[in-house]
Amino acid sequence: MDLKIKNKVCIITGGAKGIGYAIAKLWAKEGGISVVFSRSMPKEHDEELKNLCKSYEFFEIDLKNYDQIQELVKKVAAKYNGIYALVNNAGANDNLHIENTSVQDLIKSYENNLFHYYAMAKECLPYIKKEQGSILNIVSKTGITGQGRTSAYASAKAAQIGFTREWACAFAKDNVRVNAIAPAEVMTPLYEKWLQNFPNPEAQYKKIAKAIPLGHRFTTVEEIANTAVFTLSPLASHTTGQILIPDGGYIHLDRALNWDED
Repeated sequence: MDLKIKNKVCIITGGAKGIGYAIAKLWAKEGGISVVFSRSMPKEHDEELKNLCKSYEFFEIDLKNYDQIQELVKKVAAKYNGIYALVNNAGANDNLHIENTSVQDLIKSYENNLFHYYAMAKECLPYIKKEQGSILNIVSKTGITGQGRTSAYASAKAAQIGFTREWACAFAKDNVRVNAIAPAEVMTPLYEKWLQNFPNPEAQYKKIAKAIPLGHRFTTVEEIANTAVFTLSPLASHTTGQILIPDGGYIHLDRALNWDED
């Protein structure tokens, strides 16, 4: 299937690992130009993206530096003569609970997880509007369901969902589509690191996976990327304001059902 993204530029924040890297890789495989904004880039990932796309580029950036965001977005637009798409992805669940988190720490969490979504969109929008392109926010099921003991992250993700719906309304007249993907249980490097906090990580994985109706397994980063790249592409030309949840039915199917096949 031709996704009609050949030579179209997509900026992916946090595109060095996990979900962001999977999206950057698939965008390049499908003929697009992946531009990664991240704090670092593993050498092997950098080399793989270069092999997939000769025009790929990585920019080292701390996304809390809003002046640098402005500068780099202008640089990308000038170099490639435009920007078609943006994937806001960078961030991490910091597990900051209201009972032991100050307002100052809440704001710091928003600096890591929320404010750069706004800053990136603001700077990219003039170029995306010109190309009638697309914005995709990677949010989280925690912003829909809550999780318990992660007030900062869950509220940041809920705000990103608000951004998604608001921007979809605001820029529909410009034929700019804005959507979100809300991953649930996805085996990323960060998730794997979190599992190591348990006495028996494998048992904890099986416990969570058992509650996922479709296949009793975690969603893969490739499955998230497949949804992301199609949604960003012109083939999803009438899809906007949507919160897409590729999670094996984890959120929407009745968890009270007996999924035990034994």
